[in-house]
Amino acid sequence: MSRLWVLVKRLPRRVWFRAALFTAIAIVFALIAGAVASFLPYSFAFDLGQGAVGSILQILATSMLAVTTFSLTTMVTAYSSASAIATPRATQLLVEDTTSQNVLSTFIGAFTFSLVGIIALSTSYYTDQGRAILFLGTLVVVIIIVVTLLRWIGHLSSFGRMADVIDRVEAEACSTLASYAAKPALGANVLRASPTGSFVIPAPRVGVVTHMQLSRIESIAADADVRVHIVASPGRTTDAATPLARVSGHLDEEAASAISHAFQIDAHRTYEQDPRLGVIALSEIGSRALSPSTNDPGTAIEVLGSLQRVFTAMLSEEADDDVLYPHIWITPVALDDLLEDAFRPLARDGAGMIEVALRLQRVLAALAATAPQHRATFRRAADVAARRAFDALSRADAATLRRSRRSLWN
Repeated sequence: MSRLWVLVKRLPRRVWFRAALFTAIAIVFALIAGAVASFLPYSFAFDLGQGAVGSILQILATSMLAVTTFSLTTMVTAYSSASAIATPRATQLLVEDTTSQNVLSTFIGAFTFSLVGIIALSTSYYTDQGRAILFLGTLVVVIIIVVTLLRWIGHLSSFGRMADVIDRVEAEACSTLASYAAKPALGANVLRASPTGSFVIPAPRVGVVTHMQLSRIESIAADADVRVHIVASPGRTTDAATPLARVSGHLDEEAASAISHAFQIDAHRTYEQDPRLGVIALSEIGSRALSPSTNDPGTAIEVLGSLQRVFTAMLSEEADDDVLYPHIWITPVALDDLLEDAFRPLARDGAGMIEVALRLQRVLAALAATAPQHRATFRRAADVAARRAFDALSRADAATLRRSRRSLWN
């Protein structure tokens, strides 16, 4: 996947892109009425009240400007609320929400349509047929606005709320981890040991790897007949101590530069190829709920349920062993690391709450039953969480936790 294609793929998620697209469509829609009119019979035109179309367009322009401003304020408030009550890592999912983007773009498009229509009417751009077509188009726009407003009202009832944020992060984590489980090495060879190679490809700047063009790297490696061991996979921070890759074999400066440019390095992590970000975000939501200022174990328990579904989806996915890039080696993310990302903050911050401790043990035991081949890994995570809990719980709660663990793990 080329870098250009990655940028094109990300474009529809940007708020400005949809708004610009809808605005362009609105301008064309408003102006085409005058151009199409000459191809229609005169009988198509019908009598309109003096200034009828202009009055309607004036109302639309005034109201859509106010509604657009209100919608923008609501969206920004939802983003801030999600960062405050959940985690800043969830904000990008709210920003990419297609419903809110379409609603905002519709309002901006309607405002632009009415504004262009008013200007065109004032310059006598339209004939009688053109004004008739503009009137019908205005009625269509009004219907679209009404439907959009009703949809927006329903969407606002849950947009940015805690349950909505958790659901969004869970869905993204499930999708990313399922893709990771299907191809742990992203189609490359699985590297079990530490990356080796005498030739080091340094990172051009400090940042986070968000995407790799493996097809480009494979092409360069095949031409040079070398093996490329990826060090900075998506989600890793690149710096002087963490190169992008190590190469076994000779590689000229031009080829090394081309491989370096195959890595997309940004300031912030994204969910695209990063299997750990989803579980980290869920864990942060639960951890914040367990802070003394919030004291909301119910949300933490809900997050544990989400994490259970995420890991179940991952463990249920069968790995595809087909190697698409034979000259590239990648070390997959270890299950221990994923469990640590997901459950360590909850075990730490919820150690003194028996409800959270019990739920965490049940989740890990259920995951061990889902994937018996990884039972030892889940048991280790459960033991670490239990030790934290025993240090913080009262005697009665600690005894309850011991009984629960005996029934779950024996």
